[in-house]
Amino acid sequence: MAITAAQIKELREITSAGMMDCKKALEATDGDMDKAVDFLREKGLASAAKKASRIASEGIVESYIHGGRIGVLVEVNSETDFVAKNDEFKSFVKDVAMQIAAIAPKYISRDEVDEAELNHEREVLTEQAKSENKPEHIIEKMVEGRLEKFYEQVCLLDQPFIKDSDKTIQELLNDLIAKLGENIKIRRFVRYEVGEGLEKKDEDFAEEVAKQMNN
Repeated sequence: MAITAAQIKELREITSAGMMDCKKALEATDGDMDKAVDFLREKGLASAAKKASRIASEGIVESYIHGGRIGVLVEVNSETDFVAKNDEFKSFVKDVAMQIAAIAPKYISRDEVDEAELNHEREVLTEQAKSENKPEHIIEKMVEGRLEKFYEQVCLLDQPFIKDSDKTIQELLNDLIAKLGENIKIRRFVRYEVGEGLEKKDEDFAEEVAKQMNN
């Protein structure tokens, strides 16, 4: 069944869970509000959302270096130093650092996406849909669907986890919050890659091989 914006709004007010999580819960339960609430609670999403307003000022900074060419620093916060020393918390932070190294997100969440970049992406996707000669009423849905893919590329929390593609980083985080009972936030990260942003020499491979053969 089609899920309405009003249903999503109602479920958000009940559980404080995110909009996309509420939509998924309603779709999974055929719009049954009570079952959707249970769905979110079972996955720890409702409890995670309620903890989100609590101050998380402890935590750790983790580093990850891959092959001497890619380096990542990430800060993940918890409410207490006790949780920051927890092995599962540390393992999560290491996994996040590896995720950033492998997939190279630009932002942590959708809220951080630059508005000008988002508008540009929407314009490009709209033109793509129009070039496919789709009806006007279909174009908007196509654009929104393709924007979801864009968010998966640039937003860390929306990305499928590299060790388990059935879960996003947001879902992994929610699971940890539910398990450890504290608000946990990925606060910031920086990623370095050797030569990034520098003009690189454009080498002709065929010419290089020819030179080696003539020596």
